[in-house]
Amino acid sequence: MDKKIGRPRSEKTKEAILTAAYDLLLENGFGAVTIEKIAERAGVSKATIYKWWPNKAAVVMDGFLKATNVMIPIPDTGVTVDDMFIQVNNYAKFLMSRGGNVINEIIAEGQFDAKLAETYRAIYFKPRRSISKQILERGISRGELGKDVNIELSIDLIWGPLFYRLLITGEVIDSTFIKELINHVFKGLRNID
Repeated sequence: MDKKIGRPRSEKTKEAILTAAYDLLLENGFGAVTIEKIAERAGVSKATIYKWWPNKAAVVMDGFLKATNVMIPIPDTGVTVDDMFIQVNNYAKFLMSRGGNVINEIIAEGQFDAKLAETYRAIYFKPRRSISKQILERGISRGELGKDVNIELSIDLIWGPLFYRLLITGEVIDSTFIKELINHVFKGLRNID
């Protein structure tokens, strides 16, 4: 008897659920997505969803990550300022897309949904911060930055203005802004004694 080759049914079911969650997120926004709607779109029961995810926030974030988070390569041009520009610029371009606009909604909803905020920080934001940390650590090891550079504060200086424009002022976030931002931050980092 030949065995069928392919993914187990549970993997296909999970994939259908994640796709449904992401599609509903894009179509309606986080607030309008419900476990019931995800189940209906995926053709599964609510119990099936709860078997793998504890709440709406978890399944929606997993769906978002699956759709938008192909392994992000860590830039390594050999020049730290260039690597940081590439990382921030690529992310800024994503933020300006419909998929990226979901980030605004997730951050806003996270103000009222602690589980969503915790999930967002843990599985989406912290990995990106880790990439920035790796880039800066390489810069220190290559002697481009001093050993006394406060990496965590430097990351805040780089990413803070991007999110300030995204969430508060609504000003343009483009390659010119990112280049100027990175150059200013690195000018300051290179002058640290």
